[in-house]
Amino acid sequence: MTEELPELRASDADREQVAERLRDAVAEGRLDMAEFEERLDAAYRARTYGELTPLTVDLPAPGGPAATVDMAKRPRGDGSWDERIVGGAEGTSQWGVAVLSGFQRKGRWTVPRRFHSFAFWGGGEIDLREAYFADREVVINCVAIMGGVNVVVPPGIEVVVRGIGIMGGFDHREEGTPAQPGAPRVVVTGFAFWGGVGVERKLTKAERQRVREERRRERLERRENRKELRRGE
Repeated sequence: MTEELPELRASDADREQVAERLRDAVAEGRLDMAEFEERLDAAYRARTYGELTPLTVDLPAPGGPAATVDMAKRPRGDGSWDERIVGGAEGTSQWGVAVLSGFQRKGRWTVPRRFHSFAFWGGGEIDLREAYFADREVVINCVAIMGGVNVVVPPGIEVVVRGIGIMGGFDHREEGTPAQPGAPRVVVTGFAFWGGVGVERKLTKAERQRVREERRRERLERRENRKELRRGE
């Protein structure tokens, strides 16, 4: 499979090749069942190489050695945004619709250059925390009529809100946050009538766990330092 021409159409053999790598990854414990099922579904729905590439970008090459684990601390986003911006991809999904119901887009999916959502007496969630991006700027167009749409973004992404609300509104609180180098720009636009479009920043579950572990390690280090000081007195 070529990564230089992500717009090329994928074949059934390409999709099956990705599916086999995902099966190996879950057998090796690299993916849990929820991640595996989500990626497998995206693999069989993929139409281009650009949509297939993000599904295995964090997995070792078949038959190759496992990646060396680097325990050195690095700033979040250092080098990772370039991997998550997949130029030429069409996007895993173009639309999200909730009519007297709900929809979700979350996990490892590819956000197209323009994603449309519509909520009428319903609600939708567009979660970009683990997403890949078809371009460095993507537009999330939200129409909420007596309903709501919530856009969840990770830290480091620039957010611009341009929606119009009539007896409804768009959440502007996340605008103005400094972006990390190379991070994509997300423009939230659309129309809300007796409804609302929210924008919030959240860490992923794995990142929250990492932050908790770092804080616990720092507390242990402080305790050890205090013990050393008492011994020296």
